[in-house]
Amino acid sequence: MAGCCSLKNVCEYETNKVVRIQSVYYGSLKWAIHTAVFVYVCVVLIADRRYQKKDSVISSVHTKVKGVSQTDMRIWDTAEYTIPMQGIDSFFVVTNIIRTENQIQGVCPEFPIAKAVCSTDRSCMEGRMDPQSNGIQTGKCVKYNTTLKTCEVKAWCPVESIKSAPVPAILRSAENFTVLIKNNIHFPKFNYTTRNISPEFNISCTYNKRTALYCPIFRLGDILQLAGENFSEVAVQGGIIGIEINWDCILDKWLHRCRPTYGFRRLDDKKTNEALYPGYNFRYARYYKQANGKEERTLIKAYGIRFDILVFGMAGQFDFFELLVYIGSALSYFGLAQLAVDFLITSYTFRCFKSDPVKAYYYKKKCESVPGPRWTLLYVTYVDEPHIFMIDKLLKTSLQNIKGEIIHRRTSDYTHVAKFLLKDLDKIVSPGNSQELQPLQNKGVTSSSHERPSWCSCGKCRPAQHYWEQLCCRKKDGACITASALFEQLVTSRPMLEFVLLYKDPLLDLKAETLNKQLRHCAYEQYILWRFGEDDLKERAMIPSCCRWKIRDAFPSERGEYTGFKRKK
Repeated sequence: MAGCCSLKNVCEYETNKVVRIQSVYYGSLKWAIHTAVFVYVCVVLIADRRYQKKDSVISSVHTKVKGVSQTDMRIWDTAEYTIPMQGIDSFFVVTNIIRTENQIQGVCPEFPIAKAVCSTDRSCMEGRMDPQSNGIQTGKCVKYNTTLKTCEVKAWCPVESIKSAPVPAILRSAENFTVLIKNNIHFPKFNYTTRNISPEFNISCTYNKRTALYCPIFRLGDILQLAGENFSEVAVQGGIIGIEINWDCILDKWLHRCRPTYGFRRLDDKKTNEALYPGYNFRYARYYKQANGKEERTLIKAYGIRFDILVFGMAGQFDFFELLVYIGSALSYFGLAQLAVDFLITSYTFRCFKSDPVKAYYYKKKCESVPGPRWTLLYVTYVDEPHIFMIDKLLKTSLQNIKGEIIHRRTSDYTHVAKFLLKDLDKIVSPGNSQELQPLQNKGVTSSSHERPSWCSCGKCRPAQHYWEQLCCRKKDGACITASALFEQLVTSRPMLEFVLLYKDPLLDLKAETLNKQLRHCAYEQYILWRFGEDDLKERAMIPSCCRWKIRDAFPSERGEYTGFKRKK
């Protein structure tokens, strides 16, 4: 992306380049993935109603339990077996009890728990209180019965003596009781309020999963059956049952629906052993005054079933912006096709893809490796080496001796130009000169009159002061590239260079005094384009000493001064 350095840059538009591969296999795979993604997106859009704006439910619950039961001792009505709520949105029904009557405050033997059994007073400690005991020890060891002694305690006497719940449960007939659940809900975002009791509600109905799906009156036995439990078994120790009310509402005018669905499950762990207090129970007392003014109470240990009503739900209504957001996010899934096809084309993991001829061509067309920003970067090519070498090192010796990283040569547009110029070589004449394809001859000193540098392999290089100019056209000893006919035709041929200059600037004055300089620099560019294959490297491409001086001899400077390569840092 170009840097935003001006308003013109800001107003630019950039697009990606597309490489099309003519392949039935990959094309079919792409459309198969696109079809699967399209079907998935449509199904999720409709099934999950992703086009809707959603809101969570706010709820209030009120319950009424009805039923009467008779046991050996008494009649049980609603006031007897229902206890005030033990939690939010819950109700409790007593199913089994242990009663300890006529308790008054005094001293009496402790129930024979492990830490209360004694033989002498030494086993008891005055003031000791155990979390499992019923009172505070007095320090005396007294008879509990004819065979057992326990520590005496200050407590409500007599202490509770029955520890296990009666079997079967005293109020096992409570499974026939019914409960009316009133549930009012509100969705704040849509300002929508409703309840689970419809105007046409029949007070004589009882919930049935098939025949009375929306009836708010539930039989307790049916609730446990739907939760997968047996009421008579749970009634002995008690338990916790969850009644789930789920509101899944569609508030669109064309498809309005907002009715509750009910579910049931057991919430406590029925597999808990005796030591971990299975089921659900608690104690409470009823207090009285005797005729003499003393306080008396009846202690009741109540076992029962606590019903927790869990309300949750969501309402949705069509929203255009929600639809746009979903479509925008779903479009990214179509990129899976490109990811999968690219993986198959470039992967060498599977045998069936190793010999695919598309891979090399695809990689060549789509992928291009370029070096990252570097402080020192030079490009070098040799006539006896097939690759371009990238030098990214601080030079401490001649460039000829530095080993670089190999990069592949790219094919440039120069090839068809060269074919055009060489096709009718004898007919091409410079527009401003009738001279045939001959390099400009000079009386300058040739490289043979100079001492051959140690780094030279062709014998035509001249000594250079800077390390980056100490470069030969060859890596190993052999003929110099300047001796080739192609070098003269492409690099030092004056008609050729004048043709290139006129191609760039048709109104160029070929008789100007500075023409030699332009020809010389054009020859540099022609050599780089020929040997490196692209113009992108010309600012960092190094011309060998032999070629550089061959060009200078062909198109010399009037003052004999040359700038040379300007090393960029």
